[in-house]
Amino acid sequence: MADALSTKGRHGLKGRVLQAAAALAAVALLGSCSVGVPDPDAPDTAPASRQPATPTVTPGHDAGAVAARNMPFSAGGTLGHGVPVHLSEGLADAPHWQQSGNNTGGVAHYRKDDGCVAAAKVRTRQWPLVSGGDRESTEKLFTYLDPAILPKYLKPASLRWGGEPGKPGPAVEVLALERAALPKGKAAILARVFGQAGSSVYVTVSCPSAPALAAARTDVARWLTVLPPSE
Repeated sequence: MADALSTKGRHGLKGRVLQAAAALAAVALLGSCSVGVPDPDAPDTAPASRQPATPTVTPGHDAGAVAARNMPFSAGGTLGHGVPVHLSEGLADAPHWQQSGNNTGGVAHYRKDDGCVAAAKVRTRQWPLVSGGDRESTEKLFTYLDPAILPKYLKPASLRWGGEPGKPGPAVEVLALERAALPKGKAAILARVFGQAGSSVYVTVSCPSAPALAAARTDVARWLTVLPPSE
């Protein structure tokens, strides 16, 4: 599948942004129980942070108000143009999780005591993926990764959208895909393209079993925070 993605990248959507996305998600799609993203020369990665940043307010756009509300797909247009989202590294603070390895290509890697692994990354300059609203753009990302992934296979999910760690806060809507992971595990990809911001978030989780994956996804939804754009 890697060759097919590479060929499609040369003749279709271009840029290392999309190639990096394909590399991250391909691991789960191919059924591996580990997540690796070989993307050594990708300079356009938004940095991760342990703590949510406090958005500032600029004339004409109230970033603070946007950060305080839920971010469904329909609200994507309220983001500032070209101002990227970010990701926290809060999953490293979750019980039984730890950050593992180096942040190769700007990807944060995590490992859980039960054998689950996760990887999370934000990419900027995602304009080639923008098609209609954020839901359509996110569907386009999954289709780019594998043309066999139809929108009907994608399920709604959510991650934290800013807020204070350990306290209830707003949520950001994403799309999720689950696949079997060989030899007997289970893997999931969660992604969102923010068309107005020109950035995307994607997370992969791979576990030895379906119950372990369900628990890991609960941890990800609680501890891994998408940080609203700060202007």
